[in-house]
Amino acid sequence: MTLTNPPKVPRSGRFPFSAIVGMDGMGLALCLAAVGEHIGGVLVRGEKGTAKTTMVRGLAGLLGEIAVVPGCRFACDPASPDPACPDVERHLPQDGEVDRRPVPLVELPVGASEDRVAGSLHLDSLLARGQVTFEPGLLAAANRGVLYVDEVNLLPDHLVDGLLDAAATGRARVEREGVSVEHAARFVLVGTMNPEEGDLRPQLLDRFGLVADAAASRDPDTRVAVISRRLDFERDPEAFAARFADAEEALARRIARARAAVGSVESPREAWRKIARICAEFDVDGMRGDLVTARAAAAHAAWQGRDVLSDNDIRVAARLALPHRRRRNPFDTPESAAAELEEILRRVLGEEPPEPEPEPEPEPETDPDDGDPQPPPDKPTDPPPSDPGPEDAADPPEPPKGETSEPEPDPAPPQAPKEPPAGAGQAESRTERAGKPHRAQVFALDRVGQGVTGRRSRAVTTVGRQVRGVTPADPRGRGLAVTETIRAAAGAQADRGRGDGEPLRLQGSDLRRSLREGKEGNLVVFLVDASGSMGARRRMATVKTAVLSLLLDAYQRRDKVAVVTFARDRAQLLLPPTGSVELARARLDAAATGGRTPLAEGLTAAHDLIRRERAKDPMRRPLLVVLTDGRATHGPNALPRARAAAARIAGLGVGSVVLDCESPRGVRLRLAADLAAVLGARLMPLAEADVAAQSRPGAA
Repeated sequence: MTLTNPPKVPRSGRFPFSAIVGMDGMGLALCLAAVGEHIGGVLVRGEKGTAKTTMVRGLAGLLGEIAVVPGCRFACDPASPDPACPDVERHLPQDGEVDRRPVPLVELPVGASEDRVAGSLHLDSLLARGQVTFEPGLLAAANRGVLYVDEVNLLPDHLVDGLLDAAATGRARVEREGVSVEHAARFVLVGTMNPEEGDLRPQLLDRFGLVADAAASRDPDTRVAVISRRLDFERDPEAFAARFADAEEALARRIARARAAVGSVESPREAWRKIARICAEFDVDGMRGDLVTARAAAAHAAWQGRDVLSDNDIRVAARLALPHRRRRNPFDTPESAAAELEEILRRVLGEEPPEPEPEPEPEPETDPDDGDPQPPPDKPTDPPPSDPGPEDAADPPEPPKGETSEPEPDPAPPQAPKEPPAGAGQAESRTERAGKPHRAQVFALDRVGQGVTGRRSRAVTTVGRQVRGVTPADPRGRGLAVTETIRAAAGAQADRGRGDGEPLRLQGSDLRRSLREGKEGNLVVFLVDASGSMGARRRMATVKTAVLSLLLDAYQRRDKVAVVTFARDRAQLLLPPTGSVELARARLDAAATGGRTPLAEGLTAAHDLIRRERAKDPMRRPLLVVLTDGRATHGPNALPRARAAAARIAGLGVGSVVLDCESPRGVRLRLAADLAAVLGARLMPLAEADVAAQSRPGAA
C-alpha cells in the first residue's frame, strides 16, 4: 500500500482519529499495523462502546490516496501492476494515465457469504453468453486498503481462515465451480470482538499479528472528555474536523515517514536473540510469534524515528504480539498470561525505563481557540500512540483465587428420598471448585438440522460438502450449483435449437442450487443440580468437573452454552447463553451448593430459557444436558411437578441427555432414569462422561 497526499482533514462524516480519548494501546497497535504491512493485522478485544469501530474508521481517514491502474477492479499499482491480475488486459499503456482513489476501507458484515468475501461467478455473463467470468469480492475491494471485520469472533471459521491467509500472504485464491483465480489482496486486517460473546479458536487467534485490549476508562475526567468531544462532533462535524485537522495531518505524515523508513531499521542479532528467548520462555507455539514480534519492533522503531532496534521496541512489540499466542487451556485468563509475560520481559530485557523515551520535536503547540495541546508534525498526542508509561508497566493483578472446601465424610446412602428438615443445608452452603477437565463424551442431536455453522450436530449448512443439486423450490438450497445447472440444461439443448459454437441456452427450470451438509453449532444448556443431596456426598466437585469438560468440548465445537443451577427453593440462570468459556468457568466455580432439590423449578427455568433463545435465534438448535440424581424434594407434589415440567420440554422437541449423578453405592432409586424417560432423553451415568476413565483398566 503506497500512501500519497495525506489528507488535511478527516474524511467527511468520520470522527478524527486524533480526537479519540483514552485508547492509547489500541491506537498504537493500529498505527504499527499500518506502518509494517507484513505484521498481519490487529485484533481488538473489548467491551461494548469503547470506540473500536470509530477508531478503525478514523485510521482509514489518515491513509491518504493511492494511484490505481484505470479501470482495474483489483486496484493494481501502476508502478508495479500484478502480472496475475484477472484484469491484466486493462494494464496496457494509457499515456501515463492513472486514477487516484482514497485508500479503501472495506467493512465485512458478519452475515457475509463466502461468495461475497472471495468472489463468485458473474451470473449475467454465464447465462447470457455462456462465459465463465469472475466477479471480485470484498478481498479484491480491500486490496491496498483496510479490511475491517466487526465481531470477527461471530464470523464462520472458514471465512476467518480465508481472511487471515490472504492477510498473511497478500494473495487471494479462489478454486471452485470451474473458477481458478488468483489476485493481489494486500490490506491491513482489523478485527474487533467482545470476548463475552465468545472467543476465536487458538489456531485463528494466532494468525492475527497484534492483539490490543480496549476498555473504557474509569477516570471521570477522561469520561467527561469523551462525552464533550462526541457531542461537539455531533453538533458540527465540519467544525470539529477542522479543529483537529493539524493533528490529523501530522499523524498522517508520521505514518507515511515510518512506512518509508521501516525497511531500513537495523536489527542487531542480539535483539533477535532476546526476542527468541522471550518467545521460548513464554511457551509460544511455532515461529510466527518470533517473526511478528521482530516486525512489530522494527515498525515501532520507525514510528519513534529511530534507525536501530532497542529493548524498548522489543518490549512494546512483545506486549502486543505475544499474550494471545501462549499455549494455554481455553479456561486460562488473559490476565495470568500478561503477568507471566511481564516477568519474562523484566528477566530478559531488565527493568523498564522510568520515563518513556523522548520523541522528535516534543514541544507541543497550543491552539488558542481550543486549549487542547496540538501535536507537532511528528508527535500526535490525541490519542498518544507511543510507548507505555510507568503506569502501564505495572503488573496486572493476579486473578482471584477460588475458594476451596474442606473434605467432608461421605455419609451412608439414604434408603428413600426424604425431604430434609426445614432450613437444612442452609448453613452448610459451600462452594466446590471443579477439577482438571477431562476428555468428554460427544453429545449430538440425532436428526439432521439446518442451523448455524459449527462442529457438533449434522446439518444442512451454507458450507460443507455438496450432497446434490436441488431446485429453487427447495428452501435448503444455497448458492448456484453450476455443474448441476449445466447438466440439467445439457440434455435439452438440441430441442432448444442450439447450434455449434452458440452459447448454452438456459431456462429457469434448469437452475439448481447446492444442498450442502456439514456440522452445526448448538445451544447447549446445562441444567445442574446443586442441592444438598449432591454436595453432601462430595459429588458437586465431580459434577462441576464434568460440566467443565463438556464446556470445553462445546468451546471447541463452536457452540453457545448456558448454565442453569437449582438448589434450595429456586433455579438460577448462572450463565446466560455465551461462547465465553472463561466466564463459564468463573461462574461455575462460584456456584454454591446446599438445601433442598427444586427439580421442577430447574426444569421450568430451562424450558423458559430454551423458548426465549429459540425466538431470538431459531436456526441454533438446543441440546439440554441435565446433571442430577433425579430427586425432587422442594414443595408439595415435587416429583409430579418435575415430571410435568419435563414433559413440557419434551413437547418442544428438544434433544436431551441426562447424566445420572446418583451414587453407585447402596440403594439406587433410579429416579434419573424416570426423568430421562419423560424427557425422551439419552441416559448415561456421570462417570461415563469421562472418555479417558472408560478406557482405563478395570473401568466398568
